[in-house]
Parts: sequence; C-alpha cells; structure tokens
Amino acid sequence: MSRILLVEDESHIAEALRFNLEADGHSVAITDRGEEALKRLLEEKEAFDILVLDVMLPGQDGFSVARELRASHNYIPLLMLTARGRPEDVLKGFDSGADDYLPKPFNLDILVARIGSLLRRKHWQRHPGESAANHELFRFDGKTVDFEKLELHTGTQVFQLTVMEMDLLRYLVRNSGRPIARKAILENVWGLHEDTDTRAIDNFIVRLRRYIEDEPTKPRHLITVRGLGYQFVPDP
Repeated sequence: MSRILLVEDESHIAEALRFNLEADGHSVAITDRGEEALKRLLEEKEAFDILVLDVMLPGQDGFSVARELRASHNYIPLLMLTARGRPEDVLKGFDSGADDYLPKPFNLDILVARIGSLLRRKHWQRHPGESAANHELFRFDGKTVDFEKLELHTGTQVFQLTVMEMDLLRYLVRNSGRPIARKAILENVWGLHEDTDTRAIDNFIVRLRRYIEDEPTKPRHLITVRGLGYQFVPDP
C-alpha cells in the first residue's frame, strides 16, 4: 500500500480525493498547510511515497514548499494541483521541483493515472533490476547519466535530478550536436504549445550546467545558440 500526503485547503476536494484514492488502494494523510507538510517530511521524516500538493494554500504556497523540499534534498515524487493552468505557471511549478502538474478542474481517472506513473518511477529507482529493459545510461567526458535513477555521476559526486530536469537532459542528449530551439523544448519536453515566455527554460539550463560543466559560466557541453536555443555537445 502506498502512502500519499495530500496538501489541499479545500476540504470538500481533499475528502473526495481521499475517498477515491483509498478506494484505489492507497493510504492518504491530509493537511491544509504547506508548513505542516514540510514539518512532517523534513523534521519528523514521515515516510510517504508521493506528495500531492495544491499551489494556492494559506501561508506558504505550493511553489515555495516544493523549492524548500528540493533545497533540503528531499526528492519525494511531487504532483502539483492548481487552478492556475497557464503555461507560465506550469513551468514555474516544474522549475520549483514538481515532477508532474495537473490543473483544476481535473479528471479523477487522470489524477489516479498520474499518481500511478510517479509511483512506478519511484519503484524502478529502488529496484532498477526490474526495469533493466528500460535502464538507460549515457556516458560522456568522464560523466555518467543514469536516466532511470535520475542521477548524474561526475567523478566522486552524485547529483540527484528532478524528473523534469532529467527529461530535459534526455531530450538534449538524444539530439546531441543539433541546435534545439526553445519552442521545440517547450513542446517536446513539457507539451506546451501556447505562446509562452521561453526564457523560463533558461533556469533549467543554468541548473543543468551546474551539474555537467566544470565551469558553468564557460559551458563546453551545453552551449547557447544565439537567437535560437541550445545545443548539447558530448565531446567538445
């Protein structure tokens, strides 16, 4: 049985979600405050398998809760729920560390499917042998990317990436040597087709450079293509 921490301040939504998720075989704990969620996860270190987090909360909002979790190296699978479905808000959610994002109103079956997908990913990370057929490794310049475990190994250091960071890196790796437009990244990595401020992507690029570049301010692998986007060069 999977344990879900649900952070939702609208009690009728929280109880409806609890009923349906428990009917699907999960155990659900509810809080209506982001601060309480952080206390349970970071201070009390309660064991939960997934965090379902509303953005619009009293006190500390979902974006800041997600950022604080990731800054504390807590990588619990995180699904954001919000009434704000603009592309800019979706990117802000991913940028704060969310693994998936579902705008309200949502279809309950889709929510259950998204939760199941994140739980399977977590299981594969714990038991990589069971997903050997899909276990992807990529090596370049003395570094190793483990796509299934969401890890980047550089010498003696291991960086834990979020799902969205790894999805972006995977896309760039698969298109090695080709200039990739920001719009293409939005569409193919995050599925956003509206007119969106593509500068939001730059924050993800900055973080990836911190992981893979020896000198992030002088990138050799993840270079900027002026006026277009970015290009990944495995062996400069």
